Amino acid sequence: MKQAYNEALRDAIRRTHGCDSRHVETVPVHEAFEGKTVWDGCVEVFDLVGHPMTSQGYAWGFRDDRGQWQYVAVLKVPPVDSPITAVQAYILMQQEGRKDAQ
Repeated sequence: MKQAYNEALRDAIRRTHGCDSRHVETVPVHEAFEGKTVWDGCVEVFDLVGHPMTSQGYAWGFRDDRGQWQYVAVLKVPPVDSPITAVQAYILMQQEGRKDAQ
């Protein structure tokens, strides 16, 4: 199961950022805002092969409101420098997208 999950994440990295990757480690992340959990799960760290801007990235998956798997791939470029800041950047991007839709 873990191997298939990591392959799905590697595929998301390929599709999103156009490069291959190699799994490095799994980091548990818990992110809360105003006392409420907004993310509690594991972020996978990958070394990137041939990316022009960075040598690492972060990826994770989650089930959306319809129960479908969604995969996220975030590059390690400032200000993103860790699994937690990757999650924070993704949450901020999602919040900004909701504001734009209103």
